[in-house]
Amino acid sequence: MRYIIIGAGAVGGVVGGRLAQSGHEVVLVARGAHLAALRADGLRLRVPDGDLTFRLPAVERPEELGELRADDVLVLAVKTQDAEAALAQWGPAPVAGGTTAAESLPLLCAQNGVEGQRIALRRFRRVYGVCVWLPATHLEPGVVSAAGSPLTGILHLGRYPHGTDDTLHRIAADLEQSAFEAPVVADVARWQYAKLLTNLANAIEAVSGPLESEAARELCARVRAEGEAVLHAAGIAFAGEEEQKQARGDKCTQVPLPGTVRAGSSWQSLSRGTGSIEADHLNGEIVLLGRLHGVATPLNELLQRLANTFARERRAAGSLPVAELVRLADEAEARAAAA
Repeated sequence: MRYIIIGAGAVGGVVGGRLAQSGHEVVLVARGAHLAALRADGLRLRVPDGDLTFRLPAVERPEELGELRADDVLVLAVKTQDAEAALAQWGPAPVAGGTTAAESLPLLCAQNGVEGQRIALRRFRRVYGVCVWLPATHLEPGVVSAAGSPLTGILHLGRYPHGTDDTLHRIAADLEQSAFEAPVVADVARWQYAKLLTNLANAIEAVSGPLESEAARELCARVRAEGEAVLHAAGIAFAGEEEQKQARGDKCTQVPLPGTVRAGSSWQSLSRGTGSIEADHLNGEIVLLGRLHGVATPLNELLQRLANTFARERRAAGSLPVAELVRLADEAEARAAAA
């Protein structure tokens, strides 16, 4: 199988690089300065066992590949806010045998949150969810890093909305040759909702910096509790923290990489000045479910609004003092209680 990585940033670049390292055919899809760097100097992958460079085909549009192969696998690794545009572009791409990508090719949604695969299912018949546990960074064009060791990451795979199949087992086998653990599960959404709860803190880190102070950690706990209350009200199952801990163990421990900043995907978006951020599909997912099921979500509403403001106005990542963020959170909860 050939893997076409749609969005060769932090997650996509690392997955593509590791697959290429183990001998699998990979095509990277990117744009702008990142695409130019990939074409000029190759993909540079920084991992605990050293810096690696891979000279891989890099394209911006499906037309550059001509007719796609019947055994191609599409890996959607763009941020969820960019998913619709990417799917609209790749869905109609012709595939050998007279079909299109949307009709016949498997599409893996390797993204944070849970909305990307739902968007994909409107266009693609064969959609697979991926719960991405992969500490990865992309701040410089052409360069991605992954600090996990001994495994680079753990990627739970499942059909969307549920189930498994032989294609998934083949993909899992390729990933497990490539420094990943890739459990194939029939309930991948349960793992994705658990990861969503963890990702609710991304906005805190993005606007106020690393979660190092007691105040920041306490706020994270409050935000997560709000998220859990919403999922319980909605009747949505999610893997518990102890189950996740047992699944990960010490398989993917983050180790320091020289010259690399350890930070979440939302912080990276602000640092790169992209003008967009994924808060609408992380904190915003909790807000949506809360409104549907009658649960107040003042903390996640606040974080969603702040993260979007920072992205839109291109404010510096981490520039809001934690004390000020906590004050705003306290006020938001008080207003919700009064209402």
